[in-house]
Amino acid sequence: MMLYLQNCNAHNINFVTPSHVVAAILDALVVALEKGLRIPLVYNSSGYDSLEELQLLDGVVDIYMPDSKYSDNKAAQRFSGAEDYVEVNRAALKEMHRQVGVLEMDEGGVARRGILIRHLVLPQDFAGAEEIMRFIAEELSPETYISLMSQYFPANKTAAYPDVDRAITREEYRKALQAMERHNLHQGFIQGSKM
Repeated sequence: MMLYLQNCNAHNINFVTPSHVVAAILDALVVALEKGLRIPLVYNSSGYDSLEELQLLDGVVDIYMPDSKYSDNKAAQRFSGAEDYVEVNRAALKEMHRQVGVLEMDEGGVARRGILIRHLVLPQDFAGAEEIMRFIAEELSPETYISLMSQYFPANKTAAYPDVDRAITREEYRKALQAMERHNLHQGFIQGSKM
């Protein structure tokens, strides 16, 4: 499949939420590389990845595209059942950055190597944009690319959580954008519909 996608002129191979199949990916890559796979590999994850798993991918993954969902473990536990999300996420982001560095693009603007961190703005700032941006700027690099996302949509069980059972407001998105600016994070992508 990877070779087929390459032959269809795909820019990369994007593995989405792949932590449970890392061993299979590594096995498949042996075959694909022998047969000429040469486009970048993207590891697209929630950012809740173990260091052991990421260390297996050192030298394999070209582009990491993790989330940084929460800056507070209470919110992470409440909404995602991950009481240690902040520590796991920060360790994972540091390891990913160590492996691939700041995002690099080719002359056509297509990513070739590096890290792009996604942050989904939540109602009432439950995600904690200010602290996430501070961490990225101070502990990774102010040149880090950020995708500041506005598409939060209340679904599934959000009716049980009235404080997040709505879309975000323009003001909530604007505050997250200001947090990026305060920490001199000027690389990346913002969504204009919420500005």
